[in-house]
Amino acid sequence: MSYDGKISEVKDKICIHFLIWRSMLPTSSDPTLLNRELSLLKFNERVLSMAEREDVPLLERLRYLCIVGSNLDEFFEIRIASLKEQMRQNPDLLAADGYTPEAAFARIHVATHELVDRQNALLTQSVLPALLEEGIGLMPSWDWNEATRQWAHETFVRDVMPLLTPIGLDPAHPFPRVYNKSLNFIVPLSGKDAFGRRATIAIMQAPRALPRIIKVPVEVCGLPHGFVLLTALIRAFAAELFPGLEVKGCFQWRVTRNSDLFVDEEEITNLRHALQGELSQRNFGAAVRLEIDDSMPEDLEVFLQKEFSLTPQDTYRVKGPVNLARLMQMCNAVDRSDLSFPPYRAPVPAPFNSLGEDPGSLFDALSRQDHLLHHPYQSFQPVLDFLTAAAVDPNVVAIKQTIYRTGEDSELMRLLVAAAKAGKEVTVVVELMARFDEQTNINWAAKLEEVGAHVSYGVVGHKTHAKMALVLRREGGRIKRYGHLGTGNYHPRTARLYTDFGLLTADQRLCEDMDKVFSLLTGLGARRPLRLMLQSPFTLHETMLAMVRAEAQAAKEGKRARIMAKMNSLLEPGIIDALYKASQAGVKIDLIVRGACALRAGVPGLSENIRVRSIVGRFLEHSRVFYFYANGAENVYLSSADWMDRNFFRRVEVAFPILDRRLKRRVIRESFTIALRDNQLAWKALPNGSYVRVRSRSKPVNLHEVLMQELGGA
Repeated sequence: MSYDGKISEVKDKICIHFLIWRSMLPTSSDPTLLNRELSLLKFNERVLSMAEREDVPLLERLRYLCIVGSNLDEFFEIRIASLKEQMRQNPDLLAADGYTPEAAFARIHVATHELVDRQNALLTQSVLPALLEEGIGLMPSWDWNEATRQWAHETFVRDVMPLLTPIGLDPAHPFPRVYNKSLNFIVPLSGKDAFGRRATIAIMQAPRALPRIIKVPVEVCGLPHGFVLLTALIRAFAAELFPGLEVKGCFQWRVTRNSDLFVDEEEITNLRHALQGELSQRNFGAAVRLEIDDSMPEDLEVFLQKEFSLTPQDTYRVKGPVNLARLMQMCNAVDRSDLSFPPYRAPVPAPFNSLGEDPGSLFDALSRQDHLLHHPYQSFQPVLDFLTAAAVDPNVVAIKQTIYRTGEDSELMRLLVAAAKAGKEVTVVVELMARFDEQTNINWAAKLEEVGAHVSYGVVGHKTHAKMALVLRREGGRIKRYGHLGTGNYHPRTARLYTDFGLLTADQRLCEDMDKVFSLLTGLGARRPLRLMLQSPFTLHETMLAMVRAEAQAAKEGKRARIMAKMNSLLEPGIIDALYKASQAGVKIDLIVRGACALRAGVPGLSENIRVRSIVGRFLEHSRVFYFYANGAENVYLSSADWMDRNFFRRVEVAFPILDRRLKRRVIRESFTIALRDNQLAWKALPNGSYVRVRSRSKPVNLHEVLMQELGGA
């Protein structure tokens, strides 16, 4: 090609890229809101990018791949299931994002398939080969040596084969009822069995008792860390389950079902009993996704699609395990610190690291001043110490607590049980409808009731999502309150992974507000005004709107105005509209939104003063923080609530102010100042809803590493 020809080709490419870029920019006729599901997929793309980064330790890259797999499971179980319901019930409804359900599904289908293909390619072409070079191998059957094959056969015959129940499909054996996300196999057959029946297809479900990943002895495979998938064992020796028949293949598959629970609020008389009845049916909801082995023949794919009333759009061919999240077991089973993030042990901050054994010393410390905890950079232990002191202190007469997620093996819940046994008045508001934690919460509720605790399930139709613990202590002939308020769950394990703030306080105004919220949750009565706290579904939305509008008014008057907010999701149209108007008034707005964001940032004439960032890194950004300049007062609120419809109108949430100036400066710095300088973990939202990584030639700033150093000395 001539020089002129090369120049012409380059010009053509530039022109094409410009046209594509130009087409992605919003126009005045575009909807002002972005699609929620597409935004969630963009978030998962950002998580997947962590697995693509070669500067991320290798086992952590595998972990990010697994996180994307787990996220996509829930995406289909809840979001796609809901969208399919809309397609059936109201197919012509035009949403605020400009899509009908069918049009949205078409876009989501393309984006999801692209994401899954990218995920599979990264796993098979990059991460697994790199792990093998480090002596960590996921060994497919075609790579087995003779010793490995012999071990695999012995393992199959001894541990796997006795638990398998192949079902040959015929009039007497219909297609089996398949659990949500269970591992299954379809086996095409030919020949006749002992009864003379012609064999065509058999279905096998892998029992849940069988491990999905099996460690291979070093002397067998020659690797320090060799693993075999259960899938590989079954595929390699499936023929032994069908003696006398020709086995034409063995292909893994699984189906994802609608897992949202429905409880008729007008019909139920006992929420716990009604929910237990629904939980038994969760695993058999309507099918929404089919994942199949990449090598499965087309006729078997069509057969499964018909069985579950799914289409080619709902079908995903997978290279590797159909449940990629199972590979998380490899991350946990391999002890290679050089392939993981450097260990970080969160310190117990002062004064909690030097208190004596007298439980009264903790309450004395809280009486002197409020204390802010920032997890996971600082230990969750002071929260446990707070409840431990309450359980053993003879002067404590009552404990009140909300529980949303806490885990099956929860030290915190055991402390509440111990306090009830010790004769304290323990009141626990357990949210039974905490998605995928319903059974765990039901179990804890039963244990608490057995020891005499007062257990309430909040308000039917409004999930209790607020994070509060209140202690009532008798001091000098009167009752004094002490409280803990947080942005995250009372879950010690996730407190090591999620970024959240917690406030331990003896401020009687805040504690009295907490008591009023508890009274509303456990009893009946009119709404009682709160002095400092904001509460959904009553005052949180209207107050946030008022504060945004106040900043807009200040900007119009030529005064300084500023809004900063940090949250998991931003979707509520009223708040977004107010932010647009504030931007048009000249307010500088910085939003740090980890996940789904329906707001279009940086659109001329609409939102040119709004910047949206997303931080994705070692820890999961989870805290909700809201800042308003307020004519120099600098109002800062911490909350359990995102800016979403459900948090404002269908949940019991609280937002609480940070009043101590020292703690307020900490929250601003740790939530916004450093995050807005981050050029390692941050992504910038573009007007069309896509994201680009923040780049800078200045000194590298990694939010998580800075806070580990500042708060933990890492």
